[in-house]
Amino acid sequence: MLAPDTLFFIVGWIWVWLFIGFLLAKMYFYQELKSQRKKAVTKSKDVTLWYVHEKLAPILPNFPYNYKDLSFLWKWVDYIVFDWLQEGHVKQVVFLEIKSWKSRLNQNEKLIKTAIDTKKVRYETIRIKKK
Repeated sequence: MLAPDTLFFIVGWIWVWLFIGFLLAKMYFYQELKSQRKKAVTKSKDVTLWYVHEKLAPILPNFPYNYKDLSFLWKWVDYIVFDWLQEGHVKQVVFLEIKSWKSRLNQNEKLIKTAIDTKKVRYETIRIKKK
């Protein structure tokens, strides 16, 4: 059997090391949380800035289409261009996706591009009847 003062000494050191471990874990998770928040803020700024670029792209000087011929969709396809509609006739209909220099089409955008390239596109009108 251990003497009471020896037992107290061992239990005291266990508590000290547990407390030190707790503080180290708290510091590690604080740094990790700080890093994740910084990444989230950076990504949020990038996304917001890109949304602004998507909306402003049609009024830039070298944009190939008349901004009046555009209809903004936003999801999967940014714009539908009815080329020359403001002139009274439509030369072509273009599904326009605006990307930055590094970004690529996501899976849904690739599927839409394939459907358009294989001419699986049509125009449809749905009429709602009054009761």
